[in-house]
Amino acid sequence: MYQLEEPIYFYGLTTLIVALFLFLWRIYWQKSVQKKFFSKRALDRLGPNQSWIKSWIKFVVWALCIAALIIALVNPKLGSKIETVTRQGVDVVFAVDVSKSMLAEDVAPNRLEKSKQLVTQIINNLVGDRVGVIGYAGSAFPQVPITTDFASAKLFLNNMNTEMVSSQGTAINEAINLSKTYYNDQEQTNRVLFIVSDGEDHEEQDQDAVAAAVEAGIQIYTIGVGSSAGAPIPIKRNGILQYYKRDQDNNQVITKLNAQNLQNIAEWGQGKYIDGTQTKEVVAQVQDILNAMDKTEFESKQFTDFKDQFQWFLVLALVLLLADSFMLERKTKWLKKLNLFNEQSDEN
Repeated sequence: MYQLEEPIYFYGLTTLIVALFLFLWRIYWQKSVQKKFFSKRALDRLGPNQSWIKSWIKFVVWALCIAALIIALVNPKLGSKIETVTRQGVDVVFAVDVSKSMLAEDVAPNRLEKSKQLVTQIINNLVGDRVGVIGYAGSAFPQVPITTDFASAKLFLNNMNTEMVSSQGTAINEAINLSKTYYNDQEQTNRVLFIVSDGEDHEEQDQDAVAAAVEAGIQIYTIGVGSSAGAPIPIKRNGILQYYKRDQDNNQVITKLNAQNLQNIAEWGQGKYIDGTQTKEVVAQVQDILNAMDKTEFESKQFTDFKDQFQWFLVLALVLLLADSFMLERKTKWLKKLNLFNEQSDEN
């Protein structure tokens, strides 16, 4: 297993493309000038030992040296052993609404982005817990299985969008049913599901689905994102507004926060409804909820004792620099003796 401490330095490899372009331009310019003022015979007499192959070799050596230095800055690390780590926490699953209504901009920047910000901040404040993410619109789909890898969870969460589900709608029931497959630890006593949505549901809410989740030991909390005043649904392409969504009668659709629906789900699910307007307040309330629960111990295996490897690339860069210092841009005697290109000697 490996880690990259500063992967941003990989962008420095683009300098090699610039260097290659400048090197080729220099060769082209040099040959053009020489042809303009000297004949080939005169050039051979003035610079009989000049080697274009050596020039290319020196460039490759310099390029490898720069690449080695950049990788040293990135500082790759290798995990030397696997350890079993015992954690105490709660299994927390987030069901995020990705229906078109979540594009409404009655909260900045829009409901979906606000939802992702809320979940991200909650994950940032978790310690020892496991998280999972579900996306849903007209149907529900697993986005991130239950995991202790918060970085991966946030990465996949950030990529969620309204185009992930072809069928539109708000299938909260399906999301609740899917969540039951996430809790794979039978000994886990505290299982929490947070539904992050504007509460719009085009299907009748099935109380039986919530009851089945409660029976499986899942507490359901809801976080409402949006405003009661509502807003139109913008349809954009490449960030540019194309039009606002309209219904079959060509009337502009206004989507509103259905807090009552979310409150009902939370009540049936033995949980609580949370207003998602203020991020800090939401995070604080979620922390209070999780801190009040009994923590269950569970084990996970992970690589530990990561060791820096940058020094090997520094050594490689130093060796390449030393090699370059002993390398001249002219033919060596042994290379001339090989006469790879059947060159005619001018000494006769």
